Formats: sequence, C-alpha cells, structure tokens
Amino acid sequence: MIDVLGGRAVLMSQDYPKSESRPERGGFAPWSHRYSGHQFGTWAGQLGDGRAVSILATSHPSKSNDVYELQLKGAGRTPYSRSADGLAVLRSSIREYLGSEAIAALGIPTTRSLSLISLSSVEVRRERMETACVFTHGHSMAFFGGGQQKPHWESLRILGEWVSKKVLRLDLQEGQPWGKELVLEVTRRNAKMVAGWQAYGWMHGVMNTDNVSILGLTVDYGPFAFMDVFDPAHICNHTDDGGRYAYKYQPTMIMFALRALLNSLAPLIGAEMESGKAVSSDWASSASNEKIDEWRQHATSAIKDEMETVFQEICSTENGALMRKRLGLRRSLPTDESRFIQPLLTMMDNHRLDFHRTFRLLSFFKPPSSDNDNAKFIQQLLDNVSPIDRQMVNMDSARKEWDEWLARFKGRIEEDQMFCKDDAGNVASAVSLDDAYELRVKEAKKTNPRFVLRQWVLEEIIKRVESDPEKGKRQLAKVMHMACSPFEAWGAEWEEMSEDGNGEGLSVEEKEERRYCDIGEGSMLGFQCSCSS
Repeated sequence: MIDVLGGRAVLMSQDYPKSESRPERGGFAPWSHRYSGHQFGTWAGQLGDGRAVSILATSHPSKSNDVYELQLKGAGRTPYSRSADGLAVLRSSIREYLGSEAIAALGIPTTRSLSLISLSSVEVRRERMETACVFTHGHSMAFFGGGQQKPHWESLRILGEWVSKKVLRLDLQEGQPWGKELVLEVTRRNAKMVAGWQAYGWMHGVMNTDNVSILGLTVDYGPFAFMDVFDPAHICNHTDDGGRYAYKYQPTMIMFALRALLNSLAPLIGAEMESGKAVSSDWASSASNEKIDEWRQHATSAIKDEMETVFQEICSTENGALMRKRLGLRRSLPTDESRFIQPLLTMMDNHRLDFHRTFRLLSFFKPPSSDNDNAKFIQQLLDNVSPIDRQMVNMDSARKEWDEWLARFKGRIEEDQMFCKDDAGNVASAVSLDDAYELRVKEAKKTNPRFVLRQWVLEEIIKRVESDPEKGKRQLAKVMHMACSPFEAWGAEWEEMSEDGNGEGLSVEEKEERRYCDIGEGSMLGFQCSCSS
C-alpha cells in the first residue's frame, strides 16, 4: 500500500470482473485527465494532468451510489507532463494535505486528503531538491477544461452524458435534454462553493478554468491563503501581478469559468433546444460550421442570462446565510446586509482588523452591563491592529464606529430572542434575554474558527518537516488535528478571554496551541506564495 501511495507500484488488471452495473469493465489501469483551458484569462490550448494520476474509482462502502476517484499528485510523469517531471515538492504537498482538510472542516465543498508521503530518495529539482506525494479523493476530478477541448462533437456528447448521469446524477428521463441542466447544476454548485470562500476569507490564488470543478469542489491547492488583515483587494498569489484572482474578484472569476463552460456546450445545447430531445450519436457529423454557430448563438442567448442570475442569487443567498450564521443571528432580515454585514466588513477594512480574530471575538459579545464593559470589548477588538497599522488608523473614530455598530447589533440580537431553540431544536418561548445571549455565543463559536491555517503556520510546519522529519511529523499531525477541529477552544481559550487570564498555568501543549491560534508576526501578514509546485 505504501508503494502504491508513493507512486512506486501501480494498481492495474487486465481481467477485472464485469458486473451488471458496470458491463464496460474488463480491466483497469491508472489514468490522467486531458483538458484545455484559460490561464489568467488567456486561452492556453491543451493542458492536462501533468502530475496527477487517478489510480482507482471506488464506491463508498455503505453508499454504493457514491463513487470516489482516488488520485495521486506527484507520482511521476503522465502523458500530459510535457517537459516536466510529474513530481511534487514537499512544501506544496504539505499545503494541499492540510489545506483541503481545513476547508472541509469549515463545511466548504472540497476534495479531501488521505495521505502524505515523503519520497526522500527521489530528487525533484526546483529551486532546491525536495519531493513528496499527496493522495487525494473526490467524487470526480473532472474540471471545466474537459469541455474546452478542440471541437470533437461526438466526444463532447459522450463526456457530457457521463458527467450528467454518473457525476452530477441529474434526475432526467431517458432521451431528455441534459445540456442546459448540466450547466445550471454546475452553476449552482460553484456559486455555493465560492460563497463559502468569501464568507470564510479564503483565497484560491489561481482560478484558471482548468482549476474549477464540475462538482463545485475546491480543487488544486496551490498559492491559497486565508485572509489575515481584511483587505478585499488582497492577492495571495505573488505571480498574479494584475490581481485577477484577488479575493473580491473570486465570484467574478467563477462566473468567467461558467461562461467558458457554456460556450463549450452551447452547440450541443442549441441542437437539443431545436429537437426537444437529447442529442444522439454523431449528432453533429453532417452539420455545417454555419449550423454549429447558429446552435451556439441560440443556446447562449437563451441560457446566459438565466445562468448568471442563478449564480448571483445563490451566491448572494448562501453568503448572506453564512455571514448571519457567523454573527450568531437566527433569522434572515432584508436589512442585515446593509445594517450589519457590509458595515462590519468596511470597519475591518478601514481599521486594519484581522478577519478571523474579529469574528471569533464577536462570538463572545454579550450586552454590556456598563459603558466601561462596552469600552473594554471594543478595545479587545482594536487590540488586533498591528503596531505598524496603528499609525494609519484613527482610533477615536474606530471606537465611535464600533460603539454604534455594537448598539445596533445588540438590538438585532434581542429581536431574535423569541426565535431561540433549545438543545432538541424546539422553539423555546420562555427563554430569558440572558439565556438568549448564551445560546447565541454557543452557536457563534461553532461557526467562527478559533484556529485558522494561516500562512505563518504552514511555513513553520514545512520548515520543521524539512529540517527534522520525525519531529516534524508529530507537529504536522498536531496542526492537522487543529485544522480538522477549528472551532474547539484551543489553548484554553476560556482562560485567555477572562479578565485575569495571563497564560501562566497553561501546559506546554496548551501554550503551543495558543501560539498556533495567534495572528503571527507582522512580517507574515498577507504572505504570498507562487504557483510553483
């Protein structure tokens, strides 16, 4: 098994048994995906999995309809490696190994990590010599670029039918058109995914069309980063000179990928709209270029606006729901966006506040018993401003803005009192205001991470694993545990939040946990990585 996961042995068979459900079987071997796509907005032609090898597709033990594609990244050359070696460096493998699990723990759709193996005897020549192989899985590793191949209409039909039936499992009758439904379902899934990215301040860094998943999964963990000091224009990839994939543009870039998908499928969708049924074998073999263009234009004009509306509505609704959840609000009110969410983000931006620390602190907010208590809470929030940034922030103005926002927030929480639910999920009509605040704190802490996989944590773990693999493995396991349980009160958080909390009675492990939950050194705030693997 270690040899398979490390890319030294191959799972394959020429005589794999057929079955009623899989009559096409009769052998299997590893495969890599071929696709084309746009990179940084420019058509790049044929690409493909240069270092990713899928070794098996298998059903979930208790859910036979759930099929997972198991994939190695960094196991060696593939038919699409071109002049590269197909290997992965240790740092990028650690980043994907930890990053995908951190995203999963936040409830954002993603591929998952299964293992990480260091191949110390294999040399990978980049800036220095290092190597590793990470094992991932997802329901499918199909990307948007699969439909952006050079036109081969019959292959497009076969691929599209497989995606609609086997991957997306669309509820369609035999012979029913599937092209439009495929595009809209992919739109829904990716709108929900990117809404989660925005709500949790996560940046992908390189959202080329070949890095966007048909299933709406977060894939290809390259120069990703969690937000530190909130900056809507932050760029986490230092090779993205123009800021194409900046945090604030991520929904726009997903929309760009969806338009590319629609453009690829438009001739097929147009043919289905004309006939009223699914296209059949060799559906375009006798069609002229003029007819193909006619189908494309008809489908694009008929679907484009609907697709964009679906995306915007789902992305906005999902993001709003997540932001209200992070604030511990139980109901959705039309004014929440303008009265609370946008003003909060504006204050974080203007006052140079840490995105995640601010939300976590707001989880503990209760009605102040005095003006002094309110001032103390506001000071806790503003203590997150770094010494360098303090020179740019008008603290008096910041305190005034926070005081006004918290006063509105207090009233909004009190409006929710009658909608509190007990532990059984029943509406508790007799809940006191104090109990309502306690319930809000409890719920908010479950959605605002105490631990965030920040850039400084990743850089430190990578260096430790590189310098001392045995000791580094234990620290890697600890960070993985924290990343998988980000809402826990790591580092005795209750002691830190108390008035006399000084950390003197903490164990060595608790002190280390608290350090990992810190914002980190100022030099690492907004740290950028590159696309290098």
